[in-house]
Amino acid sequence: MSVAPTGCHLALYQARGQYKTYWYYKLQAKEAIFPSKKESGKFSRYQHLGAAGTESHVNGVMMVIKRNQIDEPQKSIDSLRDSWSDLYSDLEEKKKFSSRF
Repeated sequence: MSVAPTGCHLALYQARGQYKTYWYYKLQAKEAIFPSKKESGKFSRYQHLGAAGTESHVNGVMMVIKRNQIDEPQKSIDSLRDSWSDLYSDLEEKKKFSSRF
């Protein structure tokens, strides 16, 4: 099973038939990255997954979960690095200030 591309999420959308409303899921990206099924050589921002519980839908959910498992630790690392940088620069300023007196 693969991993969803960065920045993708699941979206629920509604399709109306003549007598009934249907709900489907799609994998949605910020940019057109999915090969178009209608036009060869073109790309789309959406990859249709179908109704809830279908194999395509479940695979899409798992792909997004795996992407989040990759992205979330990196966000924590980046946040810790920013905090350390702020703390370090504050300590350096205090050292400079205290060395004047």
